[in-house]
Amino acid sequence: MARPWIATARGLSVTIRLTPRGGRDAIDGIETLSDGRPVLKARVRAAPTEGAANAALLSLMAKTLDVPRRAVKLATGDISRLKRIEIEGDGAALAARLQLLLAELK
Repeated sequence: MARPWIATARGLSVTIRLTPRGGRDAIDGIETLSDGRPVLKARVRAAPTEGAANAALLSLMAKTLDVPRRAVKLATGDISRLKRIEIEGDGAALAARLQLLLAELK
């Protein structure tokens, strides 16, 4: 299965499909969109108002990957459910942590 992330020179770039008001803050696995693109499914309790859901997503990813919140930035998708985030750090190590988390979800 294709992965929704790619290691970059600065860290890791991840494509995410966010569900705001999802009842809990969690990573739910990988999904394939109708156009064939893989995305990481995530949900947050916050509503999509005034950037609250985006902020909750960035905090969730920082906590999940054990990186400082300042290392996680929203690159695209400010008002869309589909987002791309950039995580600063060792891209290979971040990808390995994300892969391990997904293996634990199964």
